[in-house]
Amino acid sequence: MFYCRSEFTAPWSLVLPPMDRCLMLHVVTSGACWLEVEGSPDHLLQPGALALVPHGEGHRMASQPGLAGTELFSIARQQVSERYEILQLGGGGTPATAVCAVFQFDHPAAHQLVKLLPRLIVVDAFDSPHSDWIASTLRLMAAEASELRPGGETVITRLADILVIHAIRSWIAQDPNAQTGWLGALQDRQIGRAIARIHREPAREWSLETLASEAAMSRSAFAARFAELVGEPAMQYVTRWRMHTALIWLREDAAPVGDLSRRLGYQSEAAFSRAFKRHMGVSPGAARRNGEASFRARAFAVAAGS
Repeated sequence: MFYCRSEFTAPWSLVLPPMDRCLMLHVVTSGACWLEVEGSPDHLLQPGALALVPHGEGHRMASQPGLAGTELFSIARQQVSERYEILQLGGGGTPATAVCAVFQFDHPAAHQLVKLLPRLIVVDAFDSPHSDWIASTLRLMAAEASELRPGGETVITRLADILVIHAIRSWIAQDPNAQTGWLGALQDRQIGRAIARIHREPAREWSLETLASEAAMSRSAFAARFAELVGEPAMQYVTRWRMHTALIWLREDAAPVGDLSRRLGYQSEAAFSRAFKRHMGVSPGAARRNGEASFRARAFAVAAGS
């Protein structure tokens, strides 16, 4: 996670660039601002509201709609630490402050979930059944961001995690699209339990019988219901989950491919490599090299923007 305390004075307009495989959170701590995401209605954010831009799309924050914007990376920013900056922008008028956070996600479950989210999620604490604790969380984040105290970065990181989870939960509870497909399957008492076990134990020697047992269902009933809810057979899902888990490990873990293959339940590196190439289109070695190159490119882009 990386976050920025933004201090604005009207008139102002900030253009945030697209950020690949990132989720962006905005919490207005004082004043107000307009949030503009292409394809979604403009939203006026005030204290007590939080906004999530799940797909890393470029967007704009402004004191009023229609203003010409200033690109984020063209603004001088005060770097407080490796993960925390302070940004100041505006013409000296009405003030507003916000905490803006960027999360990079690579975990396959997060990637699967984020793909299903809309372009923008806005949650108003005062319209929520959990308004008291959400409002308290927002106030605490504002206090921590206004004066960074010992442990403040850790506190803000944890609070931001909580707010992101709450925003996604709110969308799942309210949007009919979240009641079907993979998300609907996760919420199913029996199929959801089996999916959770696949996620936690990708190396286990799963079969339709063992998965059906986890769901307390017969083999045939489980196979039919899983395919109906998830949209693919259970064992195909197991393999796909293993391959996406392997892709993350190849990018983040320097362990030999043979070690990773054993951690995913494969008896030999060759068997794993064949399965990986069949599903991902490249060999494990190529995926690791491509991941390292992509990471270096993103790091260079951020450094250049600083």
